[in-house]
Amino acid sequence: MPELILHSTLTCPHCGHQEKELMPTTFCQFFYECKACHQLIRPLQGDCCVFCSYGDVKCPPIQLGQGCCDKDD
Repeated sequence: MPELILHSTLTCPHCGHQEKELMPTTFCQFFYECKACHQLIRPLQGDCCVFCSYGDVKCPPIQLGQGCCDKDD
């Protein structure tokens, strides 16, 4: 089993600010407010969470090959 990475650096698509965040392991984080420009960030279409869209590491369920939350594939 691969080692699970729990931190991901999010890059704001509005201002480019980067912030290292701890990813939740029990739910998808669908919204994230940028700490620099305060824009509300949502996942891109087809992604389950902000980490999969804007992070340098995908969310824990995706890392484990389980799919994410209740998303239908």
